[in-house]
Amino acid sequence: MSFVTAAGRRLDTRRIEPRDADRPVLVFLHEGLGSIELWRDFPERVAEATGCGALVYSRYGYGRSERLEGSRNPDYLHIEALEALPQVLDAFGIREPVLIGHSDGASIALILAGSGLRPVRGAVVMAPHVFVEDITIAGIEEVRTAYRETDLAKRLGRYHDDPDGVFRGWNDAWLNPAFRSWNIEGFLPGIRCPLLAVQGIGDEYATLAQIDAIERQTGGRFERLDLPDCRHTPHRDQPQRTLDALRRFVETL
Repeated sequence: MSFVTAAGRRLDTRRIEPRDADRPVLVFLHEGLGSIELWRDFPERVAEATGCGALVYSRYGYGRSERLEGSRNPDYLHIEALEALPQVLDAFGIREPVLIGHSDGASIALILAGSGLRPVRGAVVMAPHVFVEDITIAGIEEVRTAYRETDLAKRLGRYHDDPDGVFRGWNDAWLNPAFRSWNIEGFLPGIRCPLLAVQGIGDEYATLAQIDAIERQTGGRFERLDLPDCRHTPHRDQPQRTLDALRRFVETL
């Protein structure tokens, strides 16, 4: 574990050494309530299966990184993708990463890959959002109720120094009425790298319309994996099938 500064914030990071130094570096981008630790052993398993090295980090306001000050604006994912992530890559000398993102992290991966700002070797997006659906808002409202009425805050406290800040920053941003018009489809035609999209058919926050939109509009090679018996977290709900798909995809790079 080590810390770097990106976009003016101190971020917690973890490196996994490669088995084969000639392989690309995998960069893991966590979900809206995630962190390094909430990935559990998935980055290590992917690194071992592919021979690649990996970088895992907790974004500003998450995990052991610098605590969130104030609230998040509706453009916070753009800021993470276009300002913070490039500086994290520079800090570790990573030139052509393979981005592996989940949920919010998947959206961040799509924005950077489609921006043309940095070369990207490939991207894996699990449960990505490219626009806001009614099911997304309904699911986030349910989580807000659970945070008030259950021990969710205590459970998040195992993985975050400031669980209230983590939850408030994510939940308030997505439930802000201004966020209903959030849309990153404009970045999709600019994606020229190979792309693998993984979506649980039972995702409580999104429908297959998200993956359909990416498939229609992306500018590079596209693969998809629609997983039955899977909700919002493919790498936990269907770990082996997700791992096998990632291994095969990385081999093509």
